[in-house]
Amino acid sequence: MRFLGELDQRLFTRVAAARLSGADPALIRLSRAADHGRLWFAAAAVLATADGRTARRAAVRGVGSLALASLTVNTVAKWATRRPRPLLDLVPQIRHLTRQPHTTSFPSGHSASAAAFATGVALESTGYGALVAPLAAAVAFSRVYVGVHYPGDVLAGMAIGAGAAALTCRWWPPRQGVPERVRPTTHAPALPGGEDLVVLVDGRAGTGLPGAVLPAVERLRVLLPRAELVEFGPDDDFAALLAGAAGRAARRGGALGVCGGDGSVDAAARAAARHGLALAVFPGGTLNHFALDVGVPDFDDTAVAVARGEAVAVDLGVAAPKEGHDVLFLNAFSIGPYPELLRLRERLEGRWGKWSAEAVALARVLRTATPVELRIDGRPRRLWLLFAGNGHHVPDGFAPAFRPRLDDGLLDLRLIDGDRRYARTRVIAAALAGTLGRSRVYSAAPVSRVRLEGLGGTRNLAYDGEVTCAPDQLTLEKRGRGLAVYRPAVPCAEPARRARLATAMAHHRKRKRGRRLPADGGPSV
Repeated sequence: MRFLGELDQRLFTRVAAARLSGADPALIRLSRAADHGRLWFAAAAVLATADGRTARRAAVRGVGSLALASLTVNTVAKWATRRPRPLLDLVPQIRHLTRQPHTTSFPSGHSASAAAFATGVALESTGYGALVAPLAAAVAFSRVYVGVHYPGDVLAGMAIGAGAAALTCRWWPPRQGVPERVRPTTHAPALPGGEDLVVLVDGRAGTGLPGAVLPAVERLRVLLPRAELVEFGPDDDFAALLAGAAGRAARRGGALGVCGGDGSVDAAARAAARHGLALAVFPGGTLNHFALDVGVPDFDDTAVAVARGEAVAVDLGVAAPKEGHDVLFLNAFSIGPYPELLRLRERLEGRWGKWSAEAVALARVLRTATPVELRIDGRPRRLWLLFAGNGHHVPDGFAPAFRPRLDDGLLDLRLIDGDRRYARTRVIAAALAGTLGRSRVYSAAPVSRVRLEGLGGTRNLAYDGEVTCAPDQLTLEKRGRGLAVYRPAVPCAEPARRARLATAMAHHRKRKRGRRLPADGGPSV
């Protein structure tokens, strides 16, 4: 330890004696700008307003990592070491800060915040991370250069910051920027310009871009001028419109498309599977889970794939009752309070944030829930929850976020035991601590088939969030590669996507001008 202290002092002396031409004003301003995380909050605001979900996720993870690192440094690390600040005798007066910090020196809070934010951003996007990393390194160096920290303080702070960012992955795994490309391709008709494609468009759907004003139907008209677009609203009979659209697409030998949220996509997927049609998904909802899992984050990706006839095969879940018709599900089957948990979390998310809303929703739902008694593969069980996802979901905790693959042939079975004491309290505590995978109350296993019996008294049974009556017996299994979904072999380049969006905006403005009346009240030209 003595050797390290002496090395730290020698390095500080060398930096203090260094003269970087023209760097003094810049490094001093940069060090001040990072006070209380102001620099990083500004960077997060810029990212949050940038185009794309990835940038917004990077901003959220960066700020969350910063908060965790600051909490660790200021409440634990600094008070545990109480290392004095360096003496300023060796540092030129021009580099002294106007206000010297009064807290202890080890570790550097500025460096921890800088490393946490940069690492958090990089976990979501290596491109944005490469932009932020040099700024973070400059902030860390500036703390030694202005004489308020030893190099060891800075290195320790950076290690804490990077560790805090990595720790966020325990609760919120980074989503892959591009879903796995190695998936089985399958046949789908090439429909240039969208010919013989029938698309149901939710009138409330957006373009998936923050602050965009272009209606979804207008953008689709530019991307797929030959497609039949069917708009629907909250008062329309969506089931009837969907059945008609699927029938017309099947007679033409074309494909079925849908622009809307996950609920609309789920229904369209079932209709496409019944008619043997390929499905074109245009993400127009708030979360767009399935579209992101498949790999079509924007309208352009789907439109390009439709024109070229490029598609991948995805699995469908099947709930087969002992008597009656099979029910297909695209995302998940559940028994218990899971559908209510999702609805409550989405309602609270805008006010509380994702993870606070999830914890509140989990506590509320489990407080009012009652256990369900049933048999799983002949074994009696008493459960608070049974969840069967179509494909392995990530993370492995209570609230899965996304699926790396959609063709793995597996059901992601997750159970919360209702027989153990204080099961609800224990599962909430484990979910918040990120240790749910080791909880004795919670279990998860990938299966290809599972038989459920004794469901007659179960009311909360849902396929893709749609609650329905439960038969006495069900078999859950997979229809491997049962649906073809359009997805380009190569993701669309961002410049081309922006160019097409600009073209769509120009067409939209032209159409609006054409509908306006002239000043004299006569007919528009």
